[in-house]
Amino acid sequence: MRFTSSKCIGFKYSGFKYIGIMLGMFVLNANVYAQDTTFNDGGQKFTLSDAIVRNNFDYKAILQRIKEDTSFYKAFKTLRTIGYSSYNYIQMKDKNEKVVATLNSKTKQTRKDNCRTMEVLEEKVTGNLRDAFGNYNYVTPSLYASLFFTKGTICGETNIVKGKVREIRGSGIEKAKEQLKMLFFNPGKKIAGIPLIGNKLDLYDESAHELYDYKLDYVEYHGQLVYVFDVQPKQDLGFINKNRVVVDQMITWFDPRTLEVLGRNYSLSYKAGVYDFNVQMEVEMTHFNGLLVPKILRYKGNWDVVFKKREIGLFTATLFDFKAAQ
Repeated sequence: MRFTSSKCIGFKYSGFKYIGIMLGMFVLNANVYAQDTTFNDGGQKFTLSDAIVRNNFDYKAILQRIKEDTSFYKAFKTLRTIGYSSYNYIQMKDKNEKVVATLNSKTKQTRKDNCRTMEVLEEKVTGNLRDAFGNYNYVTPSLYASLFFTKGTICGETNIVKGKVREIRGSGIEKAKEQLKMLFFNPGKKIAGIPLIGNKLDLYDESAHELYDYKLDYVEYHGQLVYVFDVQPKQDLGFINKNRVVVDQMITWFDPRTLEVLGRNYSLSYKAGVYDFNVQMEVEMTHFNGLLVPKILRYKGNWDVVFKKREIGLFTATLFDFKAAQ
């Protein structure tokens, strides 16, 4: 399973494709010889590429919008309000990396009269993915199901995120599932309820700037020029500070007009006395009827909680054929 960023030449605006290609080549060539600029914002240091400085972008406003972004979470909420089809793949491994269970399916969600339902068009399951009652034996597929599967009829949902505060509730598998959702939807933000690391996930407080480098650039992504915000741990961290690092990498591509998230790659890891985890995610977005929605999501996770078996799993969701609610 590979996690790679996608870049290609081309600017897909009708009538301006040639100009876009030339501009993209100019930006890329200029960056070869560019000198990065570091600025200090209230004690927090950020690196700006030459492309950002030369074009006189309002980088302070851009960075503030990035910190406050809700478009990523809203895109997943929007899936609850429309119809779509999906290819779903889940693979579970044991501690020796041997495949013990898989799911391969195609589903179709319909949104009608303010309610959503889902039809399973194809499905193949191997191993002990589910128990005799149809419940998942692992947290990973249970999490996937809560994100992309609809059981029965669910009504009255919206994609409103403003003013919404996510909380971790429940216990056991339900609590673990909610914690993983928080990691997915709010990478880089403080998460209450996760022992020992909740505060360490906050990439935007003063203490985090002791651990990470932050860079804002202007690059090509899937044929258009976009902002990219790259967060990486500092190279010269000592042993003690390395133990404070949870985010191994987070790269996010933003639409320069709306500052919506167009794609995000990130990896998180941590080891403590009672548990450890290593999670990698890759998400690509698209638009449908002016709404931002995910089109590809890839996840790979390896985590262990005391008194439970280590869980190693991966999944891929490929979403397509989006349809307006009826």
